[in-house]
Order: sequence, then C-alpha cells, then structure tokens
Amino acid sequence: MKLKKQEKKEIIMMISSFLVGGLIMYLIMINISTTTIVKDKTRIYDKSSLSSSVDKVYETTVVVESYNGESLDTTGSGFFYKNDNKYAYILTNEHVLTGTTIKITNSDDETKDAEILGKDEYLDLAVLRVDRSLSKKVANLGESDSVKIGDTIFTIGSPIGINYKGTVTSGIISGKNRMVQTSVGENKQGNWLMQVLQMDAPINKGNSGGPLFNVNGDVIGISSLKLTDEEIEGMAFAIPIEYAKNHLEELEKGKQMKWPELGISMTNVSNSGTIMTNEISIPDNVRDGVVILNVKEGSCAEKAKLEKGDVIISMDNNPTKNIAYLKYELFQHKIGDKVEIKYIRNGKEKTTTVELNSSK
Repeated sequence: MKLKKQEKKEIIMMISSFLVGGLIMYLIMINISTTTIVKDKTRIYDKSSLSSSVDKVYETTVVVESYNGESLDTTGSGFFYKNDNKYAYILTNEHVLTGTTIKITNSDDETKDAEILGKDEYLDLAVLRVDRSLSKKVANLGESDSVKIGDTIFTIGSPIGINYKGTVTSGIISGKNRMVQTSVGENKQGNWLMQVLQMDAPINKGNSGGPLFNVNGDVIGISSLKLTDEEIEGMAFAIPIEYAKNHLEELEKGKQMKWPELGISMTNVSNSGTIMTNEISIPDNVRDGVVILNVKEGSCAEKAKLEKGDVIISMDNNPTKNIAYLKYELFQHKIGDKVEIKYIRNGKEKTTTVELNSSK
C-alpha cells in the first residue's frame, strides 16, 4: 500500500519530534548535576551538584595535629585562607591546639610544622602559618548573614583522625543565631555563650576547626565539635565566619585579645551554696541573674556603685540569665564603651551606667 505524500510528511515529522524530544531529555539528564534553579534570589542546588564545589575547595583543607613531645594529643581540621610570598595562613579552632608542636598535613599528604600566630579561647579561633609550599589553594571567606535556613551546605574535615582526612559531609542550615552554652578554660560549668549556625551535616571528633561551605564553595563558618553534645544526633554547630573576619588582624599579629571586664567576682542565682557561704540574701522571686560576690577596688563596677549582693539581671536591656549570658553581652562591647546595667538590691530594681575597663 502506497503512502500519500502528506502521510509521509506527517510520519517524518513525528519521528523527528520523537528524536528531538529524546535528545533534549538526554541533555537534561546528563547536565542535571550542574543545574541551578534561582527562586527569590536563592540558589537551590541538587545535592549531586556539590561535586564541582567540592573540587574547587578540596585542596584548601588540612589536618591539624597537636603533639606533646612524640605523643599525638589532639587532631582537628583547618583551612588555608591566605598566602603571601613566604607563608600560608590557616584558620582553625583554639581548642584543637593542646600540644607544644603543631603539624599540618595537606590534601597531598605533605606535612610541615606550623607556628601559632594568635589564638583566643573565648572566640575558640586560632591562626597558624606554615611554609608557603604546603598551600595549593586558598578558600574564599564568605558571609553567613546571607545564608537562609534550608540552604544546602557542606563540610570538609578529618573525623576520627588523619586516616579519614578530606571527608565531605553535606546537609542544610537548620538554624541561625542559636545561643549555645559551652565551657572556656578549666571551668566545665558552661561558663560561656556563643551565637552559632546550626546544621545537620554530620561532624565528629577531628572535624573541629574545619570549614563550613555554602554551595558556591565560600566559607561561611568554622565547624566546632566543642559545641556539639555527643548524645544528640543530627545537630551540629559552626562559628559564623564573621567572628573570624572581625578578629583576623589581631590573631595574625599575635595580639592578646583585650576583653572588657566589670571588675567583680560573681556566681549564678541558682548557686545557692555559694550565695549562702558569702552571707548574701536573694529574694525568693529572683530566679535568674548574676550575683556579685565581691567588687574589685578601683574597678568600673565600683565606680558605678555596684555592691556585693547585687543581682545583675540585664545589660543594655538584654537579659543576663547567668554568667554565660553576662559574659556574652559584655564581650559584644569594646573597652571604653558605656553600658546600662539593671540590677536588684534589697528587692528593688535599680539602673546604673558602667564605663568598661580592660581585662588584660
């Protein structure tokens, strides 16, 4: 049976459409890993697309090993953020640096001793430098402020130790501006508060100090296992990169951080034993706050007429529930700043203005 000319034309068009449609679908499938959808100025990436971002930053990450003599004391992670003609510079956590000798191993398994330029336990940040030859690439320091809850992120680090260096984990930003209590120095009572990013990307012992990246490969935070409870799964925290950027110059120059102080010894309202020992009486309806145990002579607290037994309940209208909250609010200020403190004395609320002095 002979096909008419019009019928032949229709069959050819159908076959052509099928082939073109198939080709389009094939191209979509092979390029899906690099597809970016932009919605309300937010970049949404399929997780399979992270490989290109990981490739871009993989060589910026390092293993940080802290030794006491010949004995390995602590293992952490870090990343190159700057190079000059002679040195490469690394950011990591302060609590990783427990030993007397620090060794850095890059992604090519090359190892060199590092010098600690500066560190601070309250920031939990440190800057190291090593020979320039160890650094192949440097990471770009981004901004955490622009990240939204639900944005895809990934980490690179050395969980458990050097045998698992370069481990990549991914997830999303689960929360922002989380206030997490931790311990600084030898005190194990949660004496310090940090504002951090919450994520669900898994991190383990050895990840501390490693970079948290957005999908573009910009560093938006520094992972810290110190802020993660071992009994909780699916929650991890990172120090916003702005904390580091704001103090990089001081850390690089090895300057000792000068934090403001009030010039008081103190305890939490909940610490009834210490309060009784110091013969201080607190009203029953006062359940939060910081109790002054002693005022240092010549301190800014003395000049502001604060006394033993006063209960500090806020600083610049921000509640000071305990010592961790008080220190957090205090350290948001600079030496010489004036702050308004509300306190309770003999059951009555009072207000005073304090001009802050240095703790160093």
